[in-house]
Amino acid sequence: MLLFLKSEGRFDKDKFDDFNEIMSWDKNRFENLKKNGWIEVFRKGGNRGSRRALYQLSYKAQRVLTSIYKKLSGEEIPTTQSSNPLFAKNVSYSDKVYRNFIIEMNEFIKQQRHLSPE
Repeated sequence: MLLFLKSEGRFDKDKFDDFNEIMSWDKNRFENLKKNGWIEVFRKGGNRGSRRALYQLSYKAQRVLTSIYKKLSGEEIPTTQSSNPLFAKNVSYSDKVYRNFIIEMNEFIKQQRHLSPE
């Protein structure tokens, strides 16, 4: 849903509902996204319907989407503990497996960079 909304910039509830029809049914999706800080009010609606309320993605949502786009475009995934909680000392076994895979992916990305003529 966030990817759809990113393309809109600012949107009203009707535009959100258009995108929501494409996804699996969840009548509370809009309110949950607002409550959890993914969507924020850009402009409050006027009384008596003179102005529609407009919404936008929050800073938090924009950061997550930017991070996803960077990963999709082949940038390395951070491996510092401060940037990636998977690299903390006391993580679960499955997090350690993911961490090892991230290290392998980053090595592959580095190798590809050296092979490609720029």
